[in-house]
Amino acid sequence: MNNIDTSITHITSENDNIFEDLGFNPREATKLKIKAQLMCKVNEWINDKELRQEEASHLLDITMPKVSDVIQGKSGKFTIDALVDMLERTGQHVTVQVS
Repeated sequence: MNNIDTSITHITSENDNIFEDLGFNPREATKLKIKAQLMCKVNEWINDKELRQEEASHLLDITMPKVSDVIQGKSGKFTIDALVDMLERTGQHVTVQVS
């Protein structure tokens, strides 16, 4: 049998940062959370429009491998600025709230 413990020991609440819970320092965790939120919005747009990667790359003005990276959540391949630019190209507008 398998001796791996698969019990749930912690659940990150909706307003918390899962990246901090995973051990990233607070500054990096904040950046990763922002990137994840932006990437999710781009990915939702691609899915909602039922776009193929080729179509999405043309509309977003990025390469098809970059579209694949967005879909796969490879946040290290993008800056926050690049993700904001992509969202602007989709007709969505990004606003910033500082707390």
